[in-house]
This record gives sequence, structure tokens and C-alpha cells, in this order.
Amino acid sequence: MTDEDVVVAGAGLAGLVAARRLAEDGFGVTLFERESTVGGRVRSTHADGFTFDRGFQVLFTAYPAARRELDFDALDLRAFSPGAVICRGDRRATLGDPLRDPSALVPSVLNREVSTTDKLRTLALTRELRGKSVEDVWASEDATIEQYLVARGFSERYVDRFVRPFYGGITLDRSLSTSKRVFEFTFKMLAEGKTVVPAGGMGAITEQLAERARAAGVRIETETPVEAVDREDARVRVPGETLDAEAVVVATDPKSARDLTGVDAIPTDGLGCVTQHVALQAGHPLADSDRIHLNAGDDVPNTVAPMSGVAPEYAPEGRELVAATTLGTPDRSSTDLATAARDAIGSWYPEASLTEMEVLHTHRVPFSQFAQPPGVHETLPDARDPAGAVYLAGDYTHDSSINGAMESGLTAARAVSEDRR
Repeated sequence: MTDEDVVVAGAGLAGLVAARRLAEDGFGVTLFERESTVGGRVRSTHADGFTFDRGFQVLFTAYPAARRELDFDALDLRAFSPGAVICRGDRRATLGDPLRDPSALVPSVLNREVSTTDKLRTLALTRELRGKSVEDVWASEDATIEQYLVARGFSERYVDRFVRPFYGGITLDRSLSTSKRVFEFTFKMLAEGKTVVPAGGMGAITEQLAERARAAGVRIETETPVEAVDREDARVRVPGETLDAEAVVVATDPKSARDLTGVDAIPTDGLGCVTQHVALQAGHPLADSDRIHLNAGDDVPNTVAPMSGVAPEYAPEGRELVAATTLGTPDRSSTDLATAARDAIGSWYPEASLTEMEVLHTHRVPFSQFAQPPGVHETLPDARDPAGAVYLAGDYTHDSSINGAMESGLTAARAVSEDRR
């Protein structure tokens, strides 16, 4: 039996933030992670000069928690251009944000996939949400994204050709049955900041958080799962050892958190995706782009992102890397999904050869986000819900996003500090 001040279970975004903040508050903190590396759902692997993120992920620089917890300069961020390229058959049309990217003005005006009325409504929505606080967004009456857009007068064509694939990529829900609060929050973040990836991959975010936690005094033990938590005595069992703690923060994946704490309010219904990392020959026009491409004609793939066009560090010299993402976890083989991606890219850019196209890596992520239908956020658990000296940290206590995960880590740390000091 060993005594510890605070034990944190899970070294994802929430656990790393909670551990660091508790260490800065003067607690002795040990963080246990069952995997061999930190990061949870935000990780990257590197092979043959390529960087593969775990699924297609990006960071919004306007996230309040990201601005507070991360050193953007040290991450060496690379930015997508605002907006997207709407692709349908052999047609491509750019829809950008002329207010932040003047070069997008002419192609956006000439874009015939979206009507002038819908463009003006989009600009009006941008102005409105810029003036709305984050707190007001999450406190507003709820509806589905589709209901919200229809009520605001957006056309069916705009919704089908732009919003379904674009927000399908954000919420993993092309049906737009997700909470409109999620739409407003992410739209506000898109309008107020940049969409970026670190030059070293999204995993650089969690690596930085881990470095900051260690610098604050946190002891991180990988390949050490937390097997059980006693809520009454804050007793933690790990392989070969039992620890008595002053407090325990459970920051694991939702299913494990529910099993460890018995809190039934933790959502375990998840949405997934399949991302194929595809190499193209240097000079291919898609790979040279810096905008996300939306599949307005089909849903396989839903989006294609030119990763090395945005961050050249993602691919070795002479090669290019794109990420083709399909929503859900389809039973189709990796070969079938690759064929669909080849057909889509080939139709969007019929003038360019795909003879050197090669699928390098396929990520199937069954649980990327918890489902967020209207009203779900009122039902999410609180950091203190396990009772006793056990606390929750995870995006499932806030909202399913990188911001939600980091916010939850700070909330849990504050709860522990308030209760234990």
C-alpha cells in the first residue's frame, strides 16, 4: 500500500491538463496511462517521413482552453485557408471568408454552388456569432443543426452542398441531427481564429501538455492501467499495487470512466470515422491546395484534406499527403474505400494523373466523439458526480471537442483544490 496526494487515471488532454493544474496547486500528482504513449484520441505516428494523425483532426486557435493551456508558438502551427472547396462531379467551387482572406473574394463571388442570398446570410451569421459570448451559445435553447439552418432561411441546396459535408466532418454527423449549440460554438471559433495543425502533427499538442505536466512535478506512468477505484476511500488499484490517495481524477475514455466510477450519466454512444492517409505525386493540384475539400456529391469520402499542402512537414520531399475521411465505421474494406477516394479525387481533378496514388495508412476510429443530439449537454455529468474524493475529467463533462476536454481538466483540478484545501 502506497500513499499518494492525487492520482489521475488517463493521459489524454483532460488528464494532462488536470494533472498539471493540480501539481501547480501544490499537490503531489501521479498520472497513470494504460497505453505506451500519452495522448488518448489526439496522437500522431511517423513513418518514412510522413506524419499520420489518428483520424482527421484539427485545432481551432480561438478555443478558449487552447489559448490558455498551449504555447502556440512552440507548436509551430500551420493554417488551412478559411472556407472550403465544394466538389461535385467534375466541378470545384471555392467558398472562403473574404473578410479574413481577400484572395477568396473573387472565387467566392463566382461560386455557383451557393446562392448570393446564402452567402449574405453566412456573413450575417458570422457577425452575429462573433458578438455572442461562448456562455450564451451553450445556454441557448436547443434544436438540431438542420432545424436551426432552416429557421434562419438557408436554402436546401446550401445545406446539402456545403453544410452537410463541412459539418459532417466536424460533428461526424452528416444528417445534421447534432445540437445547434455545437454548430454555433464551432462556427464562432472558425470565425474568430484559424484552423491549424502543428508542424509535427496533432500529437505534438499532447506531447507539449505532457512536458508541461512533468515540468510542474507530475509523475507520468505509461503502460499502467487503473484497474479499480474505491469512491469512498479514494483507493486506486493498478497492476501489482494499491494506492491510497487524497483524491482521484478519472480522465479515461467514457466507457472506462463509467466502469470505474459507476456514473451512469457518462455518455457512451459514440460516433466514428475512417481516415485514409494517401500519398500523391508532387505537384498534384489537390495536394498543392490549403483548403479542405468537401464531397457534395457523395459521402465516401466525406472530406479530403491536403495535409502537406497546409503543413509541408507532413510528407517527405517529392511526395504529398492527403487525408480522406469517411464518416462512421463502414464495413467496406480499406481497398474499397481507397477506390472510392481515387474515383472522387479523379473526378474533381480530371486533368491530373493519379498513377502514383498510394494508401499509406488507414485509421478506423470507432469512437471519436460522443453523440451530441439537442439537449444532451444538460444531461452530462459534473466533475464531482462520482462523490467522495473521486472526480471526473473528460470532454463528456463539457462538450465533445478538444476545447471541451481541456476545459474539463481545469474544472476537475479546481474542484479537487477547492474540496481538498
